[in-house]
Amino acid sequence: MISRKLQDAINVQIVAEIWSAHLYLSMAFYFDKEGFNGFANWMKKQSNEEMEHAYTMADYIIKRGGTAKVGEISVVPQEWDSPLAAFEQVYKHECRVSRMIDHLVDLAVEEKDKATQDFLWTFVREQVEEEATASSIVDRIRKMGDTAIFNLDQQYGARQ
Repeated sequence: MISRKLQDAINVQIVAEIWSAHLYLSMAFYFDKEGFNGFANWMKKQSNEEMEHAYTMADYIIKRGGTAKVGEISVVPQEWDSPLAAFEQVYKHECRVSRMIDHLVDLAVEEKDKATQDFLWTFVREQVEEEATASSIVDRIRKMGDTAIFNLDQQYGARQ
């Protein structure tokens, strides 16, 4: 049985994951509009991945005898000044999500819930990858500049 405190905290994370999915979908629309179809594809894949996180967390709560809930989802940004600005926001956002997941792990430790601790470590590992990927994209855009942005767009469009 999951504690009410952990259930409620994971439900907050579910909302954050859905908000992330909406953010990346909004970025996909922005990139499509700007003609960066590869970046748009990458963002759509990222949006789907964030929804999968929400589903996985909801399933976990239910399996542990709790109630999964979807709270209010705030409006996400719709425009960015450049591909670099969008990916800088991705990196900052992923760092924020990492801190949220870390807080959940700390809460699971506090609640002495080893099953939830184990469950959350999957997300900790994924966040390390997501932060590193976003940071790498930002670094590549900064180093390569606008002239190489179309090559990067094609490269990230190949994401499966």
